[in-house]
Amino acid sequence: MVARGGGANDLEVHLHARPEGGDMLVVHLLVDTRDAMGANLVNTMCEGVASLVESITGGRVFLRILSNLTDRAMVRARCVIPVDKLGGRQGYTGEEVRDGVILANEFATIDPYRAATHNKGVMNGVDAVALATGNDWRAIEAAAHAYAARGGRYTSLTRWYKGPNGELVGELDIPMKVGTVGGPLQSNATVALNLRLLGVKTARELAEVMGAVGLAQNFSALRALVTEGIQQGHMTLHARSVAVAAGATAEIFDTVVERLVESGEIKIWKAQEIVVQVRKEARGAATEVIPEHAGRGYGKIILLGEHAVVYGSHAIAAPVPLAVRAAVQDTKSGGVDMMIPRWGVEYRLHRDPAHRDSFQRSLGIIFDTLGLTERSVRIEVFPNVPRAMGLGGSAAMAVAIIRALDQHFKIGLTDVQVNELAFNCEKVAHGTPSGIDNTVATYGKFVLYKRPDQADQQPMMRELHVPKPIPMVIGISGKESLTAKTVGGVRTAWQRNPELYERIFREIDQLTLQGVDAVQGNDLERLGDLMNICHGLLNALRVSSWEVEELVQIAREQGALGAKLTGGGGGGSIIALCPENPEKVIAAMRDAGYQGMEVNIG
Repeated sequence: MVARGGGANDLEVHLHARPEGGDMLVVHLLVDTRDAMGANLVNTMCEGVASLVESITGGRVFLRILSNLTDRAMVRARCVIPVDKLGGRQGYTGEEVRDGVILANEFATIDPYRAATHNKGVMNGVDAVALATGNDWRAIEAAAHAYAARGGRYTSLTRWYKGPNGELVGELDIPMKVGTVGGPLQSNATVALNLRLLGVKTARELAEVMGAVGLAQNFSALRALVTEGIQQGHMTLHARSVAVAAGATAEIFDTVVERLVESGEIKIWKAQEIVVQVRKEARGAATEVIPEHAGRGYGKIILLGEHAVVYGSHAIAAPVPLAVRAAVQDTKSGGVDMMIPRWGVEYRLHRDPAHRDSFQRSLGIIFDTLGLTERSVRIEVFPNVPRAMGLGGSAAMAVAIIRALDQHFKIGLTDVQVNELAFNCEKVAHGTPSGIDNTVATYGKFVLYKRPDQADQQPMMRELHVPKPIPMVIGISGKESLTAKTVGGVRTAWQRNPELYERIFREIDQLTLQGVDAVQGNDLERLGDLMNICHGLLNALRVSSWEVEELVQIAREQGALGAKLTGGGGGGSIIALCPENPEKVIAAMRDAGYQGMEVNIG
């Protein structure tokens, strides 16, 4: 320990009067244990010096043990939050949230009953990191609460106050003795992995991380308390646990939780009812009734024709029972506030387009075009379409928001106007989109699509009618599909060798037109063959990935008639034609670490 720069640093002697008379002599041996937690080491040192203390004092050493009040190993975490980053939650202004957090912290400072729960919130974050890194969370808890009572009255571990420019400033002082080395830590592979993920090199760095997490956790709880209330968050957490117990699988989990919270019955029996209902909806067409106060945009799959459709070829696309909903409320916040609770997204739209980041530009186009930028509203989005998985999530979100605004402000937009505005949003997201995503998101129909030759023309959209629904399985890779990147890559290759790539586009176009007959004639074997060949051509365009190829192979091995990527590729999702045993295909996908869901198209 001395060789590593640590070891015994000092000795302190404290004399305490006993209630029944006489004195109690307490000797503090101060030890720097460096990157080790050091409990065993300190206990051993106490045992070692006990006889020396006895010989010097002529007394008897009664207890020889470390103290968990590690107030010589302190961590301070500090954050500064601009007031304009605090507003927008439930219509509260930034100043209201700031002043509420400061008042709530003052309450914890003067009332020990509030302070106990306040500090417990800090430790919710600290303990989680301690458990993940193999540290003794009980010792850390004991030190924190003892330190909070050091003045003879239990009080808050944090301080929140207004900074010189009106910002919210938070500080946390907490004793934090943790370790990153030692047998118990190094023998646990999970602990070693978590330490590598954190990127910490020393126990001091780990303690700093834990202090920051504790302060962040405290801020999150206080902001919830002074806005919508902590109960809403607790109800959501409870609903997530109940949804798991009810058997909600990954692809329907968020939907089940959302409906469970809306029902007010956070019970397993209710969750089981919702699970059955959602699965029934997934097996049918996208026919959910849109609430009066909400807009809706449909997710989509492309059966045949992606990428080639950008260059004037045909594509076949269909809506899926995954949609994005959006609701609009008037507020007094003085701006446009956007919330996507499932994704943890919350921001205020900048009125100046020059200050909008990439996520805000699409929303800005909608509000600028509709002349609503000066309105004070709150938009809440409920996405059932997985983000960046090739299922048309960005277009569905744009359509849902446009329709919600149209209904709320009674603008009277036509489907054509909704589609055109959503297409402009897609240009921001994807650069040179074909327009197929926003078209399906708007109309929600099974279509043969072809983009217009001229900018002022409408796309060709022919609705396809099928004799009975087509059974499909959607396989979701979990790897984000960046459509703008894959579309850009194909464009670069096409510019380098236009003759070769245009030949591939023509072949995909011919497959797609043959697919129309197969779809409308319910010739599933032919459709499966066309899907397999189309996937090979898309692979030739280099828009596949090893995750996509694995999913395609799994589906085919489990009996799918055809399987191919859908959408932009580079990750995202695949579709598999499964007239028999779709459950077997889904189970194999899940066994390989992916998600799968059954849908009927048409």
